[in-house]
Amino acid sequence: MGCALWLSLSGLLALAGLVQARLLTPHQAGFSECDRFFYAETPPAGLETEAHVRICQRFAGSERFATLYSPGHRIPVFSAFRAARPAPLNAEQRGLLEPQIDDPDSSLEEVIEEADAVTSVNNLGSKQALNADYLDSDYEIGQLYPFLLSSDLKMSTFPLTNSVPMTQSFRERWHMNLDSLMDRALIPHCGDGKDLYIITGAVPSDYRVKGRVTIPEFLWLAACCDIPGGGWAMGFTKHTQASDIIEDIMVRDLEKLLPQKPQLFRDNCGEMEQDTEKMKKILEVVNQVQDEERSLQSQESSSPLARAQSQRSALPSPDAPEGGGSFLGKVLGFLLTPFIKLFQLIYYLVMTVLRNVLHLLWFVAKQVINGIESCLYRLGSATVSYLMTIGQELVGIPWKVLKVVAKVIRALLRILCCLLKTVCRALSIPLRVLVDVATFPVYTVGAIPVVCRDIAVGLGGILSLLFGTAFGTMGGLFQVVFSIFKRVGYKVTFDNFGEFYNPNTS
Repeated sequence: MGCALWLSLSGLLALAGLVQARLLTPHQAGFSECDRFFYAETPPAGLETEAHVRICQRFAGSERFATLYSPGHRIPVFSAFRAARPAPLNAEQRGLLEPQIDDPDSSLEEVIEEADAVTSVNNLGSKQALNADYLDSDYEIGQLYPFLLSSDLKMSTFPLTNSVPMTQSFRERWHMNLDSLMDRALIPHCGDGKDLYIITGAVPSDYRVKGRVTIPEFLWLAACCDIPGGGWAMGFTKHTQASDIIEDIMVRDLEKLLPQKPQLFRDNCGEMEQDTEKMKKILEVVNQVQDEERSLQSQESSSPLARAQSQRSALPSPDAPEGGGSFLGKVLGFLLTPFIKLFQLIYYLVMTVLRNVLHLLWFVAKQVINGIESCLYRLGSATVSYLMTIGQELVGIPWKVLKVVAKVIRALLRILCCLLKTVCRALSIPLRVLVDVATFPVYTVGAIPVVCRDIAVGLGGILSLLFGTAFGTMGGLFQVVFSIFKRVGYKVTFDNFGEFYNPNTS
């Protein structure tokens, strides 16, 4: 038995040695390497005070999440991380201590077990919670950064600097809510969760466990999805009362509920480019988670009633044998027992019917409210879209009128320019040319008879020339023929009858 105890203790110490936490000094800005767990690498503005301690939580040499711790309340203000797929719930809850919170001069840079810190850390427990604070109390260690949301080894969530007091039922419901939201709503609507930034925090109340560790009034979660063109931001709150369920809330409204009214995400997580459709789908899943929690609460509330009824039925009945009872008491007990049983049965049936009727009315009312809310949202969206369209058209009318007027003025200027060019060209023509152009019709009409006469004379000359040419040609031909006959000795003459006469034949 002793060997097993030493082996288990050595194993826990080895695992504890893997968990490291780096406390940042007041002179260091932000959370150093853990700034990557914040949107735009910017921690929330307005939550940190001089009394708070910034911790970059590490595991096996790498950063896992960031924590802002309040030594005065001995609980964290918030923890920030990048979301991962839920891991199975199989880790043992053990709280590890950060030595340098209680002892700034401590040379220990890693979280350690409380048993080891007793002899090595000065002022142990003066500024942070201890495991002993939760013993013999109604509260247990509840992780602000639930290990259900981590795919790492579970030891990275063990530091008490990341824990707040929770009842067992509240802790189970809180982790169940976050598990459902992360797995069904937040991660599926943010790619694969790589660009999902989560901040979980606790708002302290006026009550403490054993006068040391502050009990939170409510827990909150803010999520920011940094996807270009499809991002969103959403918040959730859950009060520590047993009857409260997790509630969705806008990040701006969540900031108003927190102390100092901080800004959780830089530029409100790109508020101008958020995807409202994704946010509506996330809210639908949130409504399902809330309904599941209400159903679970109703089942839990009915269980104590059944146990009370069983306890009442287990009480000694009137007909139970009693050593000192009288015969009359036994007879009355025997006669009244059926009526008592009948009354109990009627009471149980009436309570069951009333409870189911209330659940039905609540379901119907919620459906009606959701329907009315959806109709109002659609009506509002349509009205806003209609008004925006009309507004755009009304705003565009003066611009269109100005464009038309500008085109008309441009056309008139072109016409005027053309007229000016025409006038300038007309003025550049010599005066003599203008007189000639003006008197051209008069000279033309007066020259028509002379031209006609000249044409007739020309035609007569042409005809005379043609006749002269023809007669000249014929005369030339006859002269050639006579010359030929004369050379050969013939004498050709024409008689009166136009016949040839040869003198040699006479």
